[in-house]
Order: sequence, then C-alpha cells, then structure tokens
Amino acid sequence: MVDSAREAGIDVMIDQYPYTASYTGISVLIPAWARAGGQDDFIERCNDPVLKDSILGGIEFNILNDRGGGDLRRVQLAKTPWDETLSGKTLHDWAMREGLEPNAENGAALVLKAQLSGGGTAIYHAMDEADVERIMQHPMTMIASDGRLTNLNEGWPHPRWYGTFPRVLGTYVREKQVLDLPTALKKMTIMPANRLGLTDRGRLEVGAIADITVFNPATVADNSKFTDPHYYPSGIDYVIVNGQVTVENGEMTEVRAGKLIRKK
Repeated sequence: MVDSAREAGIDVMIDQYPYTASYTGISVLIPAWARAGGQDDFIERCNDPVLKDSILGGIEFNILNDRGGGDLRRVQLAKTPWDETLSGKTLHDWAMREGLEPNAENGAALVLKAQLSGGGTAIYHAMDEADVERIMQHPMTMIASDGRLTNLNEGWPHPRWYGTFPRVLGTYVREKQVLDLPTALKKMTIMPANRLGLTDRGRLEVGAIADITVFNPATVADNSKFTDPHYYPSGIDYVIVNGQVTVENGEMTEVRAGKLIRKK
C-alpha cells in the first residue's frame, strides 16, 4: 500500500516499534458507534437492553477477529485504576478469578464492565513477528516507540516505553540481523529528523545540536518484559542532550538539558 501510494505521488512513510503487541485503551474493543458522544452516552446505551446486546456482540467480534487475537490471553490489562490488582493480568486471568469460562462472550462482558468502571488501557498481543521483521526492512520505515515517559515501578507500561531502540540494536541488528547497524541508526535518527523538518538534529556534524547516544553494539539490549516491564536497557554508556551529559557510565546524572521543540 505504501509503495503504490508513493508511486501515485502521495508522500507517505511508516513508523514502527519492534514488538508484536500494541497498547491503547480497553475501549478499542468496543464498537465506535457505542462510544459516540462520550462516556455518558455510552452508559445510556448500555442501559438499553437491545443496544447493550449489540454492544456485547461487537466486543465479542473484536475479541475474536481484531485486537483480541481470538484468545483472552492476548489482552493484557495495563492501567486499571478501578482495580489495580488487575494490572498486568490478562482477560483470561480476570475471567478465571471471577469463576467464568474464559471465552469471548465472557471476555466481552468483562470489557464492558471495565469501561463502565471508568475505562483503562491494555496491551494487545495480536501481531506477527514475521510482519514486524518485514515491515522493519522497508526503506520507508522509521523506528519510533509510540510511547511516553513513565516513572519507574509506576503502572504497567508497554515495554516499548523502555526498550524500543535498544531492542532494535540488540535483537534485530546483532542477533537476528534483520537490519545492518548503519541502516538501523538511519531509521532512528536522520530519517525521522528529516521527516519532522529538524535540520539541526539526527546527524553528527558541525553546527548540529549535540544529541548523542554512546552504546556498545555487543551488549546493548532491552530488558523490559511484558510480564515485568520496569527495567532500563543495558549497554548504553553515555547520553548527551543538547551538548550536556545526562547519562554517564550508564547512570543518570542530575543534568536536565532537554528543551521543548516547537514547529517553526
């Protein structure tokens, strides 16, 4: 699709994180029409027996055919403020805890219960490793975490928040040799910088902003796991932000040199 679009003159590219699971709200399993207008309207629809039945049917369909991957084990709850004991557990785990048969119908009822309790987020293990590797090799693919900052030991983040870039360097360059090192670095640095119009970043040259990561290609690795996410990567000795050392000998310094970049 990307190739044909570009041949037609459409300027489209790809960004990708190196994992076989996505992360978003639990509401992604609920039909969009049911959530139109916000939470209050959603609750009102759920109070209508006919609409509620249709909503449950739609959730069941998505569990079987979309991000649910056809298995309650593939939906891993992440942020569940209404019951933090469920964080990191799967829909299968939750069903078993409630004494329910772990099937799509009961999974749908639990998703509905979660959304009516205030919603939350989940990790969806519904991608294919061969697709990850094939898409990573496409010349228009850039590497991106699609993540955000997180506090150590707070919540149940997707491992991509900790390990996207070291995972590419350790797993897909060193171990699997899906990419060579120069290509991987290009996809992480100058390609996204150029795409965003940041002409003074993403490159090592005189006059450019000194954002530099010093890593050991023989040891760099991600350590965050879906079952135990709160681990920093290894093999990254120095990080320099705006010319100031923020990681030294693998340890954070007190320097806070980052700056908000605004579109010019």
